[in-house]
Amino acid sequence: MRKEFFVAENSIVRQIWGRSDTVLFIFAGAAAEFALNKSVDWLYFTGRLPADPIGRLFSTVAYARSIMFSEKQTALRTIDAMNSIHAQVERDRGTKIPDWAYRDVLFMLIDYSIRAFEVLERKLTHSEKDEVFDVFYRLGSRMQVKDLPSTFQEWQGMRQTHLEQNLEFSSHTADLSDRYAEHLGSLRYRILLEVQTKIVPQHVQGLLSLRKFSLLFPVLLFYKLSRMVKLDTAVKALILPTKYKKAILGLDVKPTVTRKSIQVYHAPATTHS
Repeated sequence: MRKEFFVAENSIVRQIWGRSDTVLFIFAGAAAEFALNKSVDWLYFTGRLPADPIGRLFSTVAYARSIMFSEKQTALRTIDAMNSIHAQVERDRGTKIPDWAYRDVLFMLIDYSIRAFEVLERKLTHSEKDEVFDVFYRLGSRMQVKDLPSTFQEWQGMRQTHLEQNLEFSSHTADLSDRYAEHLGSLRYRILLEVQTKIVPQHVQGLLSLRKFSLLFPVLLFYKLSRMVKLDTAVKALILPTKYKKAILGLDVKPTVTRKSIQVYHAPATTHS
């Protein structure tokens, strides 16, 4: 009997989330936006985010990624477990996490999935973007998140509205920036900021006072050359935090050898406009 997965084995979503490179870029964008989100106090409530900001955000991204590669029933149980964890936090605090906060997380995962792949690999087609949207729409529906957009086009409008309404620079933003720098060290923190400058939407750039143009371009060229000569693992080992190095390098999933996957992994890379 053929296994049924939450995300089809030949899906572009698996290609996006099956490489540590793109997952790290997704993480960088999420780190910036989590720090600005008006609901970030929920992550401070448990104490886990300020104590280990890199680990906490990486676990959020890793949780989403695990769903991408699970059989359907396993993925659904994982999503239900996430709901139970959130419900317990709500009981402990005595109030509900707002629905817009759930939508924000889903929206940023859709956005940075697309942006990360387009920076590191190539432009996605309209149908591939629809595919990315569909995966997170189904995830959000299972989580019983209200008022989700029904199409990618509708999501684009809602995403911009959410960015403008639900983000602000706060004391939590400043504190998280300091903690990122502390946990990463000066060099890795500078790299994080350059990746964020490259990948986040313009509104996020403005709130974080990031430059409009990243200095990452020559670094990306060097890294892409290192991939061609199979030295990318060594390069990543040099710049990744030791504590998370093994887990991050373990994110790479060997692509299925099909005509479609070969085309995707060797297509010319272009940057996101």
